Amino acid sequence: AVIAAFAVAYGVLQLVYGPLGDRIGKVRVIIGATAACAVFSAVTALAQSFTLLVVARAAMGAAAAGIIPLSMAWIGDEVAYEQRQATLARLMVATVTGMMAGQWFGGFATETLGWRAALGALAVLFFAAATLLLRHARASGALRPAAVPGAPAFSLGSYLAGTMALLRIERVRWVLTVVAIEGALAFGTLAFVPARMVDGFGLSAAAAGGVMVLYGVGGLIYSVFARRWLAALGERGLAITGATLIAVGLLSLAWAPAVGWAMLGCFMAGIGFYMLHNTLQVQATQMAPQARGAAVTMFACLLFLGQSTGVLIVAFSVDRGWLPPVFSVAALGVFVLGLLVSRRVQARGAVAAGA
Repeated sequence: AVIAAFAVAYGVLQLVYGPLGDRIGKVRVIIGATAACAVFSAVTALAQSFTLLVVARAAMGAAAAGIIPLSMAWIGDEVAYEQRQATLARLMVATVTGMMAGQWFGGFATETLGWRAALGALAVLFFAAATLLLRHARASGALRPAAVPGAPAFSLGSYLAGTMALLRIERVRWVLTVVAIEGALAFGTLAFVPARMVDGFGLSAAAAGGVMVLYGVGGLIYSVFARRWLAALGERGLAITGATLIAVGLLSLAWAPAVGWAMLGCFMAGIGFYMLHNTLQVQATQMAPQARGAAVTMFACLLFLGQSTGVLIVAFSVDRGWLPPVFSVAALGVFVLGLLVSRRVQARGAVAAGA
């Protein structure tokens, strides 16, 4: 219930932060969301009942929902298209590194200090991050309001009208559909890599979870060398190469005769996913420049919904021993998706000229 409360709030509230960031300023909202995470982490650490624990975690999920999508949207506002993919890749370096460090620190702190101390430390880190962001934003002038003076106040009607206007744009519909499918096929299957390692190769639960670190390492390696790969392959090449690596990785996990090959497959899938997803991130920042915050948060929400749907579908196959064929079907689907993205993605020069 605690995990579900965080996840549901995180997924749903993303839809609110986009229009809010477009209205009052993305940096302002990011700072506020980070500070709110500090507050709710502290409340969670001090919770004396299970009900308060669930509510506090849900509130923390709601606050955290605005940080990464609006950071992407801000990069879309401030960074020229030619440099945007490499910049988003650097954001992914921070994100992947933070996820890996957070998983390690969470386990270490919980075992040695207790879960309350772990959440207390997290509150301190969020507070420090919010303080540093505020100082930098004041020094750089990034706290300027986004809305035009005299613009109509934010309301449910204006929010719904803005959402429908975005969905009437063909490019928006295409990007959102693709990222939802990507979330279902890639994230939905990769979430069950530990289960496959236990059932198919006899690893312990701890060792199987450790294999997933290779997925994060693959993403980190892509992020570090993204600029070079982008120069060599272009966006279209990154999309198809990434999809191919995901497909090969999933097939290795499904049918490899030895655990070493499956581990290599997990590593390849990590590189491939970030190649493909980074390409889609760039498209998301450009699909509706006039409402970039709302567009990017819709992108993040559809990725989350696709991932959740994929997990539910694949979970049905675990107890039936169907993971290898399910991984194989997902591999084929991802490869076809990569082909479609490679054909439909806009050329860099064309977008830059029209920006």
